[in-house]
Amino acid sequence: MAIDQETLHKVKTEEPEVAPVDLSWMNGGSEWGISAKPGKRGLTLDEVNVGSYGKVPQESDSQTARPRGAAVRAGVPHTGYYIRDAGSVWSQNATMLYEEAVQRQWSSATDIPWGDIEQLPEEIEAAMCQLCTFLTEVEFIAGDTPSQWLPRISNDHFETKLFLATQIMDEARHLDVFRKRALVNGGGLLKSSPTAGLRVIINARDFTEMSSIMHVQAEGFVQSMFRMGELVANSDVEKRIFRMCAQDESRHLGFGVMHLKYVLETEPERREEIHSYFDEAENADPETGTFGPAVAESLIILLGKGSQNFDDGFNKFLALQKRQANEYMHRLSVAGLSDRRERMDPNMRVFLDPPAA
Repeated sequence: MAIDQETLHKVKTEEPEVAPVDLSWMNGGSEWGISAKPGKRGLTLDEVNVGSYGKVPQESDSQTARPRGAAVRAGVPHTGYYIRDAGSVWSQNATMLYEEAVQRQWSSATDIPWGDIEQLPEEIEAAMCQLCTFLTEVEFIAGDTPSQWLPRISNDHFETKLFLATQIMDEARHLDVFRKRALVNGGGLLKSSPTAGLRVIINARDFTEMSSIMHVQAEGFVQSMFRMGELVANSDVEKRIFRMCAQDESRHLGFGVMHLKYVLETEPERREEIHSYFDEAENADPETGTFGPAVAESLIILLGKGSQNFDDGFNKFLALQKRQANEYMHRLSVAGLSDRRERMDPNMRVFLDPPAA
């Protein structure tokens, strides 16, 4: 195609029109002159929450991607954040838990001494592989569920969003490490679990419902098992896996307990509603229980160090269930729901220690 010579001459000889300089953004209306100072732990979220930037609105009017503290701009389309009140998602320890999570990340590829693992008797290996299959499945749900809530929470409450992002990474690492353990020693993934409780978690329609069921109850039960890793594990490799996962899980429980406490203190009228969430979650698997037969039997074999010690393993399994129930009740009491004891599912309540005098 031939080039128009007149147009080409104009392009070469005429000065281009320059758009006028617009520096109005310098006076955007946000707070100027604020200096965040590093503290003993560095420049954490708490250190940058200064002045107006640290004021968390109880009710957010932001439906855009605007960061908290930035000036409002006209004509910006909504991005769909529809959880606008802090009470629905807030936890006082979210900033601290986020900073801890960032500092304590670990790698399942390099921080677990896989080369030290030794061959096990076939039934012990099979039991560990069955347990790891169950834990891989559980950790998928524990990562998938918070990811559903990130795009719903206003940026004005970004502390919760940042914490949930670290939880998703934690759970990815957990499902990764348990899958690797199942495959590293000649076993493999075995039978999937029938637990309807996982569906209850991911189907939650309210953030507090989700957090109560997942953080306070379900992850708490898993944490109790991680803390008994010294009894379940067959090697230093497995003990390290359980210890590393337990340190992550503690943060998730801490967030859930403090969020539940915040809701009960600021919205006491929701107490019965929250009880109904636990009613459903505690009885989600009335026929199979929390674990299901395959996982329960695998735990009994691991705790007894073989099927020949089934009675000893069964007694330790009962001790695990007792620990789960009592630690669960402790978390509820800390959150302000101590009256849960009277209406807890009978299959759990039977394991509770008598209340303190």
